[in-house]
Amino acid sequence: MEIIRSRQNPLIKQLIKLAESRRERQKQHQTVLIGTHLVESALHAGWALEKLLVCEGEEQRDEIATLLQSRAAPTLMLERALFAEIEQTPSTTGLLALVAIPVTPAISRKGFCLLLEGVQDPGNVGSILRTAAAAGVDQVWLTSGCADVWSPKVLRAGMGAHFLLPLIEHINLQDALAEFSGNIAVTTLEAANSLYAADLRGDLVLALGSEGGGVSDSLLHQATQRLQIPMRQEVESLNVAAAAAICLFERVRQLQA
Repeated sequence: MEIIRSRQNPLIKQLIKLAESRRERQKQHQTVLIGTHLVESALHAGWALEKLLVCEGEEQRDEIATLLQSRAAPTLMLERALFAEIEQTPSTTGLLALVAIPVTPAISRKGFCLLLEGVQDPGNVGSILRTAAAAGVDQVWLTSGCADVWSPKVLRAGMGAHFLLPLIEHINLQDALAEFSGNIAVTTLEAANSLYAADLRGDLVLALGSEGGGVSDSLLHQATQRLQIPMRQEVESLNVAAAAAICLFERVRQLQA
């Protein structure tokens, strides 16, 4: 197996840029998967890997050796220091994959869509995507103010959800909501009804706002339902990822009931 030891190698330069730069990921339409779990999830979902990259000295680990034996993609070995510069995690996972970012799908006009407006924390975005996949969301919309959904941090937090969900970034809210055939439910504290009194069945966009500011006034004005999660008065608000989980699975509960 070829071993790359120079930081001047064109592939190494490309991988470092992809790991660090949203602009580069958008320009190249590529990203980096970090760790065996993400690589296995991508393969299970039928994604094609462009390259597999293993950290020198980690190739004998059982889960890595199995993936290497599958010959899922052309494979290269990287010197540990180079691998760590791309990976940027406290302890090495031993494996990376270079993949193409999928083409943005057409915007759904019906079904169950989750809208994130200005959610900036990568961990929150990834966690919400993981919950959305589990709750059967058909499509996820993200405004320009959200964390880059294809960043390594969001991918790690998503734990494979990216391979199950159609994702649309930089969505034009006015156009998307105007064309949607169902209800638009927005989480807010302003003149809102209890989540548990709302009908969340049928075609629905569920919208959640930023960690600090909530949804914008323009989005609030387009809502057909305003929802709040009942909680103790002493508690000001929930983490947006926790709020998303509660709302998404309230819809699951209603559909099953």
